Amino acid sequence: MKTSLLFATLLAIATPGFAAEPVANRYAATIAPIHKFDSGVLAVEQHGSKGRPLILVPGLASGAWAWQGVVRDLAADHVIYIVTLPGFDGRPFTAGQSFDAARAGLLALIKERKLDHPVLIGHSLGATLSFAVAEAAPDAVGGIVAIDGLPVFPGTEAMAPAGRAVMAANIKASMAAADQASFAKQQQTYMRTSGVRDMAQADQLAQLSSRSDPAAAGAYIAEVLGRDLRPQLHVITAPILVLAPYFDQDPMDARWTADAKAAYYKSLLAGAPRVQVLPVPDARHFVMFDQPQVLGAMLRTYLQAL
Repeated sequence: MKTSLLFATLLAIATPGFAAEPVANRYAATIAPIHKFDSGVLAVEQHGSKGRPLILVPGLASGAWAWQGVVRDLAADHVIYIVTLPGFDGRPFTAGQSFDAARAGLLALIKERKLDHPVLIGHSLGATLSFAVAEAAPDAVGGIVAIDGLPVFPGTEAMAPAGRAVMAANIKASMAAADQASFAKQQQTYMRTSGVRDMAQADQLAQLSSRSDPAAAGAYIAEVLGRDLRPQLHVITAPILVLAPYFDQDPMDARWTADAKAAYYKSLLAGAPRVQVLPVPDARHFVMFDQPQVLGAMLRTYLQAL
């Protein structure tokens, strides 16, 4: 998750969206899975039929559409499971079906499908969920790739639990008050300011992310803000790769170099035994859209070394 994610989200809540042209959405079509099923509260798509299993865990308000490039790159050599969380991409949401329920669904997926040390590849919120799964069942996880996601929300690492809880409650209430139209405007603003570099692409991705439930988005943000997974990082035995996007035209990133940002991210994972943090230049939060070839090469290199 970008260091500026919270502030960008709050900005999006207060800022009117930009008018978008009603064009066909090139990112809406997804690759047909070979199997679809549920795991706890999660909807799961399976792609590929051989090789080390990979579980792709989405970021906030994302669906399977966010992972299509990764599926194209890796499905020939891996069994890929894409999960979609309750409240995201048109799925219904009920209060209580957020972080802990998603973690339980991921653990159930590994156990019930008898997955042999799967690699969890999580984007933002999905990365935080991946750390939580690996802490709960370290012997079951073969690797973690965190795409702009961390075990504690950046910028809150020194915050007292009570202060973090207040911040979480405030943003949850703000998001819950949004109707679908205002949420769509929020998503467009976020995608244009922090999501991806290309404005036309940002508008199309915002059309997809706005299919999610604003109350669900608020609940997940609040749960991530409200917890700190760092105390249990030491139990994770799997190698961790963290990708830190860096775009020097963004005010938050312009404060430091790409290497300095990567070093900051690494400091938030100080308790984990096996961590590598790599910067991804010229990328915003959705690395898979801004730098798909770079992401594919990094994933292949990491997986080949396991």
